[in-house]
Order: sequence, then structure tokens, then C-alpha cells
Amino acid sequence: MSKASKNETVLIVGASGTVGSELVRLLKADGYQTRAVTSQKAKVGSGQVYANLATGEGLSAAFEGVDRAYLLSPPGYADQHKILSPLIQEAKRRGLKKVVLMTAMGANANEASPLRRAEVELEKSGLTYNIIRPNWFMQNFNTFWVQGIREQHVIALPAGTARTSFIDARDISAVAARLLVDDGLSGKAFDLTGPSAVTHAEAAAAISSATGLSVRYQDIEPKVLKDGLLSAGLPADYVEFMILIFGFLKEGYSAGLTSSVKDILGREPHSLTQYVQDYKKSWS
Repeated sequence: MSKASKNETVLIVGASGTVGSELVRLLKADGYQTRAVTSQKAKVGSGQVYANLATGEGLSAAFEGVDRAYLLSPPGYADQHKILSPLIQEAKRRGLKKVVLMTAMGANANEASPLRRAEVELEKSGLTYNIIRPNWFMQNFNTFWVQGIREQHVIALPAGTARTSFIDARDISAVAARLLVDDGLSGKAFDLTGPSAVTHAEAAAAISSATGLSVRYQDIEPKVLKDGLLSAGLPADYVEFMILIFGFLKEGYSAGLTSSVKDILGREPHSLTQYVQDYKKSWS
């Protein structure tokens, strides 16, 4: 079974994000060299390099001397293929030993979707690769939806009563770390889920139990979320994408469970109960 040597350098796109920051920590703790891509020039240095994924500025330099890479399209871009294709092409040009691409669960349901087009481009690139497709993150509750929980004790989303097999982002990072340095499972795509599928009302109840707050879930019309996201300054095409995927969630497409985390890591994924205990200070 082929495994990366400790003197190889792993490029992490989205290194300041929920998955990427933990991925950098895990790889460093295991003795691997990392290079974190940042979109903020002020943060360059100590293992971080600047690159603008929207314009391509700094992209070639970021890949200089890199052996392996973790790729994703950051939030805010509806045409993820436009962001990911130059990354995949640069990885191919450099002849990287391994690429792990993170897309999203359901990305392969539509061959014309931007994320699926990126997956296909990687599959046909000739590179050694893995694709990971995580479901909705548990950490959304302590990042994107945290303000409503803190200020109104409400999770207001157009999710109906549908169940979602939320996954802890720490499990995604652990899977990515394993696949980046271990080539034994190369050439495969993995849908990543948590151990159970729960409703947003059940998630609210779990947060209430951990924090002592009285958090409730409120089902809202898609237009309410749309107006809120637009007023927050998100691009209109990305807002439409968010409304689309919430529609799929509400129809039950995010409820499926897989054993991928356990198959790859040899342990069960974090439960929602464990997640809310670990992050309960986020909602104080």
C-alpha cells in the first residue's frame, strides 16, 4: 500500500475554512509538510501562500514544489467548476502524486452540475485521486446559523420536517487527511454522512439540551431565506444555488446514510450529541 513520505508537501485550498483548518492541523500533527492557500495577502507567511481562486492570481506559484493537494470551491460561488477547473489543470500540469477533491453529497446526481463537471474533469485527468462528497455540516449550526440561535434562540430555515444525515466537519477533515497520504483507496468517490439522520427540530432540541437554552426550529418559506441571504450581500446566483439545495433537502434527498467514515477511519463518525457538547460554548 503506497503512502506519502513525510517530506512531501500537501497543498490545502480553503485552509482557513471549517474543514481545511482542521485538515492542516491533522497533517502537521502527523508530521507532514503543508502549504495553506489564503485569499488574504496579509496572512501570507509561515506555511501560507496567497492565491485568488476567482481570478487565478497566485495559483501557479501556490502549486510550486507541491506533491499532493486538497481542493474545494469555497462558499459564495455558484459555478464551482469555473473555480475548480484551473486547480485541477494546474495539478495535472505539475504531475501531482495525489489530489483529493471535496464536492458535496448529491453532486453526481446531475452530470451537468458544476460540481459534477469538476469531478469528471478530475476523473479523466490521469491523476491519482479521491473525491469526497460530504452531506450538510453539523458545524453550520455554530457558523452560518449561529446568530439566529444566539439572538432569537431560533433555527429558521426552509427545511420542513425532512431528515438530514449531518456530518461533523472534523470527520471530513480526518477522512481527507487519510486519503491525501494513503493511496490504498485511490480512484474512488465517497459520500460522507454522520451516524444518523435527524430533523432540524431534533437538532434544535439537541442544542437546547447541551446549552440550557430553549432553541426551536422554525420552518420558513424559501423566499424569506433568499431575501436574508441577499441582504447579507451574497451573490444572487449563489443565493439561487442555496435555495435549490434546500429544496432537495426538504424533499428528503439529504437523509441517506453511508458507512464511508467508518470504512476509511475504522471508527464511527461523531454523533450530533457529541458535536453539540463539544461546541456548546458557541451558542452562549
